Amino acid sequence: MMRELTSERRGAEKGAARSVVVFVHGYGADGADLLGLADPLAPHLPDTAFYSPNAPEPCAGNPFGRQWFPIPWLDGSSEEAARQGLLRAAEDLNGFLDGILQAEGLGPEALALVGFSQGAMISLHVAPRRAAPVAGVVAISGRLLQPDALATEAQVKPPVLLIHGDQDDVVPFQDMALAGNALVAAGFETFGHVMQGTGHGIAPDGLGVALQFLAERLPK
Repeated sequence: MMRELTSERRGAEKGAARSVVVFVHGYGADGADLLGLADPLAPHLPDTAFYSPNAPEPCAGNPFGRQWFPIPWLDGSSEEAARQGLLRAAEDLNGFLDGILQAEGLGPEALALVGFSQGAMISLHVAPRRAAPVAGVVAISGRLLQPDALATEAQVKPPVLLIHGDQDDVVPFQDMALAGNALVAAGFETFGHVMQGTGHGIAPDGLGVALQFLAERLPK
């Protein structure tokens, strides 16, 4: 059964938005963790509504945070539990995306996903498997899960921007190249930006590149 995700909303007034950006937070965080990114982006994307849903489960590794799915090497869960958790959370996130597009009166071409860490992983899983392409996916400090399945399971191929810090000690920097190679091989328009000297986080240069990517692809 699909779980309903909760989210605050910022940006353009209700009924006036021409586009939507959904932030997808990382393991052990919550929606508030990324919603603050709306503040520096909103002046440049004045017609955009911003959402940042809370993941559906309490985090096994951080009781104050949330998780999209278990992570075996962090919480001792099984690979099967992680796989089932991903599929279930993907259903939840898809339901949330469909709901906000309906509420805003917009189509999928007006939607972009900005995921961080585990949020980037589920964003890269969900977007290619939707019925219609979104405007774009920004995946920051994440990885592509099940890269071998991408070419056969992708229904649509939205443009993807991969951003990663070269000093990331949580999700290895080389995961960026692995994701990029698989996306390019599967026919996705793929862009990359390396945040030099940055660990597991979002540096100003990365946010600037993300903004440019969004501004070029979201409806004006």
